[in-house]
Amino acid sequence: VVKAFEMEITPAERVVAQIGDTLILTCNTTGCASPSFSWRAQMDNPLGGKVSNHRTYSTLTMNPVSIVNSHLYICSVMCDEKEKKQKHVKVELYSFPSDPIIEIKPSLVAGELATVICKIPDVYPSDHLEVLLKKDEHVLHREDFLQGDSTNTETKIVRYKFHLMAEDIGKEITCVARLPIANMDFEPKERTSSQKLNANFGPQNTIITASPSNSPMEGGSLNLTCVTQSNPPPQIVWSKYLAKESIQHLIKNNVLSIPHVHFNDSGLYICEVINLVTNKTEKATVDIVIQGAPVITKLSIEPSTTVQEGENVSIQCSAESNPPPKIILRRKSDNADMGPYGARSILLPSVTFQNGGDYECVAENKFGNSKSEITLNVKYGPKNTMITVIPTAALKEGETVTMKCTSSGNPAPVISWNKKKATGESEKISKNATLTIQNLKSQDLGLYECEAYNQFGKEEKAVKLYVQARLEEPDQMIPLIIAFSSVAAVAVPAVAILIYVSRQAKINGSYSLVKALRLKV
Repeated sequence: VVKAFEMEITPAERVVAQIGDTLILTCNTTGCASPSFSWRAQMDNPLGGKVSNHRTYSTLTMNPVSIVNSHLYICSVMCDEKEKKQKHVKVELYSFPSDPIIEIKPSLVAGELATVICKIPDVYPSDHLEVLLKKDEHVLHREDFLQGDSTNTETKIVRYKFHLMAEDIGKEITCVARLPIANMDFEPKERTSSQKLNANFGPQNTIITASPSNSPMEGGSLNLTCVTQSNPPPQIVWSKYLAKESIQHLIKNNVLSIPHVHFNDSGLYICEVINLVTNKTEKATVDIVIQGAPVITKLSIEPSTTVQEGENVSIQCSAESNPPPKIILRRKSDNADMGPYGARSILLPSVTFQNGGDYECVAENKFGNSKSEITLNVKYGPKNTMITVIPTAALKEGETVTMKCTSSGNPAPVISWNKKKATGESEKISKNATLTIQNLKSQDLGLYECEAYNQFGKEEKAVKLYVQARLEEPDQMIPLIIAFSSVAAVAVPAVAILIYVSRQAKINGSYSLVKALRLKV
């Protein structure tokens, strides 16, 4: 069966091509052993492509497709120089090669005017172009390019100005470009691009939050957080007002953390926020008041805890707390206030040994109390030196007498006994406070002196001892008479016999052996 001569062109009749792409038109034959091909453009325009002939088909390649290829192309085939056939295909062109390009000018600062620029590159035909500008889903601007007879691709630009607000940060500006050409089948016919708004603004609305509160308890934790609105994120500097309007710089962080607060952490804290892009600064302050039970910060004795009798002494007590404490300063042994509530120092002019002892400072408020003690040590010379004689009744020869010397002083006095000799010299007879004379004899008579001594002075007391020997009659015994005399005139009780004999002899503190015998006979 012999096939009839036929031809076809592909794509057939009509083809849509994008400028810049590659387009191949193919002319095929059947039923012809040696076909001859020719290509031409309508109105004898240049082909704008490359022809390649093969045995049974021919191609016209346009690489790349350009605006000159927008024609009707005709393929003619001569079979054996006898029969000629031709067919045509219309090449329709468009250009929509890439997504829009978005620019936002200038460097954005909230509250200022911003310009959005949307560029749609290499569009053809541009008179069909539609452009939408949106902020999130809100349409800001629409522009249709209805006029234009350009014979080449164009880059179309859409501009729109608006006031950028801080709340716009993070929202998307979207440029939607559409190229709806009737009866032209190509994809995509819509292209979009988006850019997030990132305006520079602030700092603004700066505040400080305190956790757990502006008045935390002493010993607890405190976190101060500086909260602000700023883009880009700001530099944050913490500081604290000190006395005389000076400022103590702390840390560069949005959170100032104090793990264990003390009363001296109270004060005015400043958070300074600096945006280096907008060159703006904002400050916030918070007043922190630490609450808690009192803490005694000072309990001292001036000039020293150890003083000499007669010096001026000041006892000072200080405590800190919030609310302010009531202070009681007292000597513990007295259990009485040395000063009124709130006293910070007590003055003891010309201190005496009675002022020595333990002093207590008590500070209290509604949260509790605190106590502290200090000891005042008053150094003084011997005082109140006394001699005690045992027994106090009349003694008989041969018995034992004990004389005990006591004295107060700080440091404790050293006590010794001396005995006056007939020559008037003193002989040290004991370094003990107690002097015991056994088997009392007449030769033990004399003046006995007790001396109390320390580095701050000395004090002496004396006792004069008279001893009466036995009478020759064995059944009669003359009592031993003890008389006392004292440097400090210390009164020592005497028995009735002593008083009686003293009066009869008309002497004080002495006894006459001869007179006593006469009275007794």
